[in-house]
Amino acid sequence: MQVIKKYKWTWILLGIALIMALYLMWNTAFASQEKLPEIREIQSFSMENVDGRNVSLADTQGKVRLFYFYFTSCPDVCPITTFTLSQVQDLLKEDGTFGDKASFVSISFDPKVDTREKIKTFADRFHADYSGWYFLRGDMDKTKQFAKESFQILIEGENKDDFAHMNMIGLVDENNQLRKVYNAFNTEDVQPEAIAEDIRRLIKE
Repeated sequence: MQVIKKYKWTWILLGIALIMALYLMWNTAFASQEKLPEIREIQSFSMENVDGRNVSLADTQGKVRLFYFYFTSCPDVCPITTFTLSQVQDLLKEDGTFGDKASFVSISFDPKVDTREKIKTFADRFHADYSGWYFLRGDMDKTKQFAKESFQILIEGENKDDFAHMNMIGLVDENNQLRKVYNAFNTEDVQPEAIAEDIRRLIKE
Protein backbone atom coordinates (compact mmCIF):
# COMPACT_ATOMS: atom_id res chain seq x y z
CA MET A 1 0.00 0.00 0.00
CA GLN A 2 2.84 2.37 0.84
CA VAL A 3 4.30 1.87 -2.64
CA ILE A 4 0.94 2.62 -4.26
CA LYS A 5 0.50 5.77 -2.16
CA LYS A 6 4.05 6.91 -2.80
CA TYR A 7 3.73 6.62 -6.55
CA LYS A 8 0.02 7.46 -6.73
CA TRP A 9 0.42 10.24 -9.30
CA THR A 10 2.80 8.14 -11.35
CA TRP A 11 0.19 5.39 -11.56
CA ILE A 12 -2.51 7.92 -12.40
CA LEU A 13 -0.41 9.41 -15.21
CA LEU A 14 0.41 5.96 -16.53
CA GLY A 15 -3.29 5.11 -16.48
CA ILE A 16 -4.16 8.28 -18.37
CA ALA A 17 -1.40 7.56 -20.89
CA LEU A 18 -2.74 4.03 -21.37
CA ILE A 19 -6.29 5.30 -21.89
CA MET A 20 -5.07 7.87 -24.43
CA ALA A 21 -3.04 5.24 -26.26
CA LEU A 22 -6.06 2.93 -26.46
CA TYR A 23 -8.23 5.82 -27.66
CA LEU A 24 -5.77 6.74 -30.41
CA MET A 25 -5.55 3.12 -31.52
CA TRP A 26 -9.33 2.88 -31.67
CA ASN A 27 -9.65 6.20 -33.46
CA THR A 28 -7.04 5.26 -36.05
CA ALA A 29 -8.62 1.88 -36.64
CA PHE A 30 -12.19 3.08 -37.03
CA ALA A 31 -11.91 6.60 -38.41
CA SER A 32 -10.76 5.18 -41.71
CA GLN A 33 -13.81 2.89 -41.69
CA GLU A 34 -16.29 5.77 -41.90
CA LYS A 35 -18.67 5.24 -44.77
CA LEU A 36 -18.09 7.20 -47.92
CA PRO A 37 -21.00 9.60 -48.55
CA GLU A 38 -23.60 8.95 -51.22
CA ILE A 39 -23.12 11.83 -53.65
CA ARG A 40 -25.76 11.09 -56.28
CA GLU A 41 -27.24 8.26 -58.32
CA ILE A 42 -25.64 7.88 -61.73
CA GLN A 43 -27.81 7.85 -64.83
CA SER A 44 -28.56 4.87 -67.00
CA PHE A 45 -26.58 4.36 -70.20
CA SER A 46 -26.22 1.93 -73.06
CA MET A 47 -23.02 1.81 -75.12
CA GLU A 48 -21.03 -0.52 -77.34
CA ASN A 49 -18.35 -2.61 -75.64
CA VAL A 50 -15.00 -3.43 -77.24
CA ASP A 51 -16.32 -6.91 -78.04
CA GLY A 52 -19.29 -5.50 -79.95
CA ARG A 53 -21.90 -6.21 -77.28
CA ASN A 54 -24.16 -3.50 -75.94
CA VAL A 55 -23.56 -2.78 -72.26
CA SER A 56 -26.01 -0.92 -70.05
CA LEU A 57 -25.96 0.33 -66.49
CA ALA A 58 -27.99 -2.72 -65.47
CA ASP A 59 -25.30 -5.01 -66.90
CA THR A 60 -22.72 -3.54 -64.52
CA GLN A 61 -24.96 -3.20 -61.47
CA GLY A 62 -24.28 -5.32 -58.39
CA LYS A 63 -20.55 -4.60 -58.42
CA VAL A 64 -18.45 -1.72 -57.17
CA ARG A 65 -17.22 0.17 -60.23
CA LEU A 66 -14.66 2.72 -61.32
CA PHE A 67 -15.73 4.99 -64.20
CA TYR A 68 -13.22 6.83 -66.37
CA PHE A 69 -13.71 9.02 -69.47
CA TYR A 70 -10.88 9.18 -72.00
CA PHE A 71 -9.93 9.15 -75.69
CA THR A 72 -7.25 6.92 -77.20
CA SER A 73 -5.46 9.78 -78.99
CA CYS A 74 -4.89 11.58 -75.71
CA PRO A 75 -1.19 12.49 -75.57
CA ASP A 76 -0.77 12.68 -71.82
CA VAL A 77 -3.21 12.11 -68.94
CA CYS A 78 -5.43 9.35 -70.38
CA PRO A 79 -2.66 6.76 -70.82
CA ILE A 80 -1.19 7.62 -67.43
CA THR A 81 -4.53 7.30 -65.66
CA THR A 82 -5.38 4.09 -67.50
CA PHE A 83 -2.05 2.68 -66.33
CA THR A 84 -3.05 3.57 -62.76
CA LEU A 85 -6.32 1.73 -63.26
CA SER A 86 -4.39 -1.31 -64.50
CA GLN A 87 -2.40 -1.24 -61.27
CA VAL A 88 -5.64 -1.18 -59.27
CA GLN A 89 -6.86 -4.07 -61.42
CA ASP A 90 -3.80 -6.14 -60.55
CA LEU A 91 -4.20 -5.44 -56.83
CA LEU A 92 -7.84 -6.55 -56.91
CA LYS A 93 -6.98 -9.68 -58.87
CA GLU A 94 -4.70 -10.77 -56.05
CA ASP A 95 -7.68 -11.47 -53.78
CA GLY A 96 -10.16 -12.45 -56.50
CA THR A 97 -12.16 -9.24 -56.16
CA PHE A 98 -11.71 -8.01 -59.73
CA GLY A 99 -14.39 -9.20 -62.11
CA ASP A 100 -16.30 -10.95 -59.35
CA LYS A 101 -17.18 -8.03 -57.07
CA ALA A 102 -15.58 -5.07 -58.81
CA SER A 103 -15.33 -3.86 -62.39
CA PHE A 104 -14.05 -0.88 -64.36
CA VAL A 105 -15.89 1.12 -67.03
CA SER A 106 -13.71 3.19 -69.38
CA ILE A 107 -15.74 5.29 -71.80
CA SER A 108 -14.36 6.96 -74.90
CA PHE A 109 -15.85 10.33 -75.83
CA ASP A 110 -14.30 10.25 -79.32
CA PRO A 111 -16.34 7.56 -81.10
CA LYS A 112 -15.47 8.81 -84.61
CA VAL A 113 -11.80 7.99 -84.10
CA ASP A 114 -12.06 5.36 -81.40
CA THR A 115 -13.26 2.29 -83.22
CA ARG A 116 -13.51 -1.01 -81.35
CA GLU A 117 -10.22 -2.07 -82.91
CA LYS A 118 -8.42 1.09 -81.86
CA ILE A 119 -9.83 0.89 -78.35
CA LYS A 120 -8.73 -2.73 -78.00
CA THR A 121 -5.21 -1.83 -79.11
CA PHE A 122 -5.20 0.92 -76.49
CA ALA A 123 -6.57 -1.37 -73.75
CA ASP A 124 -4.15 -4.18 -74.56
CA ARG A 125 -1.24 -1.84 -73.86
CA PHE A 126 -2.34 -1.87 -70.23
CA HIS A 127 -3.05 -5.60 -69.99
CA ALA A 128 -6.73 -4.97 -69.42
CA ASP A 129 -8.65 -7.99 -68.18
CA TYR A 130 -11.88 -7.85 -70.19
CA SER A 131 -13.65 -10.15 -67.75
CA GLY A 132 -14.04 -7.15 -65.47
CA TRP A 133 -13.06 -4.12 -67.52
CA TYR A 134 -15.53 -2.62 -70.00
CA PHE A 135 -14.23 -0.32 -72.74
CA LEU A 136 -17.26 1.47 -74.14
CA ARG A 137 -18.05 3.89 -76.94
CA GLY A 138 -21.28 5.72 -77.74
CA ASP A 139 -22.74 8.93 -79.06
CA MET A 140 -20.37 11.81 -78.25
CA ASP A 141 -23.02 14.25 -77.00
CA LYS A 142 -24.75 11.62 -74.87
CA THR A 143 -21.41 10.57 -73.39
CA LYS A 144 -20.57 14.18 -72.50
CA GLN A 145 -24.00 14.58 -70.92
CA PHE A 146 -23.62 11.35 -68.93
CA ALA A 147 -20.19 12.44 -67.65
CA LYS A 148 -21.49 15.87 -66.63
CA GLU A 149 -24.79 14.90 -65.02
CA SER A 150 -23.62 11.74 -63.27
CA PHE A 151 -20.07 12.68 -62.28
CA GLN A 152 -19.83 16.47 -62.76
CA ILE A 153 -17.02 15.77 -65.24
CA LEU A 154 -16.83 18.36 -68.01
CA ILE A 155 -15.69 17.41 -71.51
CA GLU A 156 -15.32 20.12 -74.16
CA GLY A 157 -14.29 20.04 -77.83
CA GLU A 158 -15.22 17.99 -80.87
CA ASN A 159 -11.99 16.20 -81.81
CA LYS A 160 -8.54 15.23 -80.56
CA ASP A 161 -7.11 18.60 -81.57
CA ASP A 162 -9.35 20.63 -79.28
CA PHE A 163 -10.54 18.27 -76.54
CA ALA A 164 -10.37 19.63 -73.01
CA HIS A 165 -11.58 17.36 -70.23
CA MET A 166 -11.48 16.92 -66.51
CA ASN A 167 -9.32 13.93 -65.65
CA MET A 168 -11.40 12.30 -62.94
CA ILE A 169 -12.26 8.77 -61.81
CA GLY A 170 -15.68 8.04 -60.32
CA LEU A 171 -16.22 5.37 -57.67
CA VAL A 172 -19.72 3.90 -57.84
CA ASP A 173 -21.22 1.38 -55.44
CA GLU A 174 -23.31 -1.72 -56.15
CA ASN A 175 -26.52 0.35 -56.11
CA ASN A 176 -25.39 2.92 -58.69
CA GLN A 177 -24.58 5.58 -56.10
CA LEU A 178 -21.54 7.76 -56.77
CA ARG A 179 -19.47 7.60 -53.58
CA LYS A 180 -16.20 9.34 -54.45
CA VAL A 181 -14.47 11.22 -57.28
CA TYR A 182 -10.69 11.04 -57.59
CA ASN A 183 -8.77 13.89 -59.17
CA ALA A 184 -6.37 12.02 -61.44
CA PHE A 185 -4.40 15.21 -62.07
CA ASN A 186 -3.23 14.86 -58.49
CA THR A 187 -1.01 11.80 -58.21
CA GLU A 188 -1.44 11.79 -54.43
CA ASP A 189 -5.19 11.34 -54.91
CA VAL A 190 -4.87 8.29 -57.16
CA GLN A 191 -2.57 5.91 -55.33
CA PRO A 192 -3.53 2.41 -56.58
CA GLU A 193 -3.39 0.89 -53.10
CA ALA A 194 -5.73 3.55 -51.68
CA ILE A 195 -8.24 3.18 -54.52
CA ALA A 196 -8.21 -0.61 -54.17
CA GLU A 197 -8.85 -0.24 -50.44
CA ASP A 198 -11.80 2.11 -51.08
CA ILE A 199 -13.29 -0.50 -53.40
CA ARG A 200 -12.86 -3.25 -50.81
CA ARG A 201 -14.52 -1.05 -48.17
CA LEU A 202 -17.58 -0.53 -50.37
CA ILE A 203 -17.80 -4.25 -51.09
CA LYS A 204 -17.92 -4.95 -47.34
CA GLU A 205 -20.76 -2.50 -46.67
